[in-house]
Amino acid sequence: MPVPVSARALLASLLAAALCGCSGFNLNFLPKAEIFTPYKVEVVQGNFVASEQVQLLKEGMTRSQVRDLLGTPMITSVFRGERWDYAFTLRRKGVHTQSRRLTVFFKGDVLERFQSDPMPTEAEFVASLDIARPVATPPLLEASPESLKAFALPLAAQPKEAELPPLPVSYPPLEAPAP
Repeated sequence: MPVPVSARALLASLLAAALCGCSGFNLNFLPKAEIFTPYKVEVVQGNFVASEQVQLLKEGMTRSQVRDLLGTPMITSVFRGERWDYAFTLRRKGVHTQSRRLTVFFKGDVLERFQSDPMPTEAEFVASLDIARPVATPPLLEASPESLKAFALPLAAQPKEAELPPLPVSYPPLEAPAP
């Protein structure tokens, strides 16, 4: 049974009024949208290389010595076998993105040269990670003699030296003697 034209028009006008009515609400009573932002995971990519490690790089080192010092490179290319790239990126909410790069060039199996962004020391890098954490002073943990008396056992409940079991003079061997 077909729907009459007047019913279609009425249904269309109700639908349009419902859709338009949504934009007319005043939502100023809701808290700011900053509260409802989704959690963004800290993204750490690559190898962190400290300035102390860069200072230990010397021309003439072998590939294995460089790998032992800096770790496995982030980027190695089949087409550029003489070049290793160590890239590091740290993205955190509310903190400037940290991005650093170190490129190591080899001639055969020997380190020829390297290029590096200014690298922080390990202590500087660790200090930069603690920026978002609020600095809190630990509570003072001192007990006065009066407060310790509240936890003292009565003399009757304390064990006497005669009641304590004697300490062992020797201990049994850990392994059975060999036959």
